Amino acid sequence: MAELKVNIGKLQLKNPVMTASGTFGYGIEFADFMDLSKIGAVIVKGTTLPAREGNPYPRMAETPAGMLNAVGLQNKGPEYFAEHIYPEIKDIDTRMIVNVSGSTVENYVACAEKIAALDRIPAIELNISCPNVKQGGMAFGVTCSGASEVVKAVRKVYPKTLIVKLSPNVTDITEIAKAVEAEGADAVSLINTMLGMAIDAEKRKPVLSTVTGGLSGPCVKPVALRMVWQTAKAVQIPVIGLGGISSWKDAVEFMLAGATAIQIGTYNFIDPSISAKVVAGIDDYCNRHGFKSVQEITGALEI
Repeated sequence: MAELKVNIGKLQLKNPVMTASGTFGYGIEFADFMDLSKIGAVIVKGTTLPAREGNPYPRMAETPAGMLNAVGLQNKGPEYFAEHIYPEIKDIDTRMIVNVSGSTVENYVACAEKIAALDRIPAIELNISCPNVKQGGMAFGVTCSGASEVVKAVRKVYPKTLIVKLSPNVTDITEIAKAVEAEGADAVSLINTMLGMAIDAEKRKPVLSTVTGGLSGPCVKPVALRMVWQTAKAVQIPVIGLGGISSWKDAVEFMLAGATAIQIGTYNFIDPSISAKVVAGIDDYCNRHGFKSVQEITGALEI
């Protein structure tokens, strides 16, 4: 049997399969569909300070081979999370990671500090790449200076594992990755959703209330795969790959391209148990190809 453990900075995961923020709730919603202890980590939905109502409806739309969303980081804030959600999830036998976002550097810092106080949350994923909020979010992730500013500030107050989620809506994602690495990021995750839109031809109006939204699903996989490959060659810290993963084969492709771990997002809506199936598929792949450790797959692409 192959060893499936991987390390994200100082944080060890039992296997490289994680669930992507915004697609898996707080994890407990999926407990009836799969054994959460079978996967490496759950990244819970985005948390912001202050709390957010999210965008007006409609804020989701199907597209060919994917979906658009403009939910807008709807959440009740870190205090509510600490008092009501954390007690429900802290004893789940996997790594529970909180996605942290904000509209100002100060808000990012304050939210990260509150999450840092929770013993059983060993890491945060800093979202500097959400395209669905009018302030903050992607604004920080599309320039090196913006990305550096927020990561530097959060790193000063957050002592645990810091993952930074990057936007694909940039000219060169490797420059952003190198900028956050220089400011102390322990890992980067990519890609977040791509900016897209949908139009109702009969009504001659946008489908989404926000006009544009984040595109995810199998349609973005080739772009995500390319960006993971480029980024893994550009930085020394671990890369977590996501974008259109719907099977163990997709996951292995991301790891071959250089990802240490992967996240499954949109496909959770299709098959709520997909993450556990991907773990089993990766294990089988390693055994069939004679890999003693899943870590041997990372970057093993032959060119």
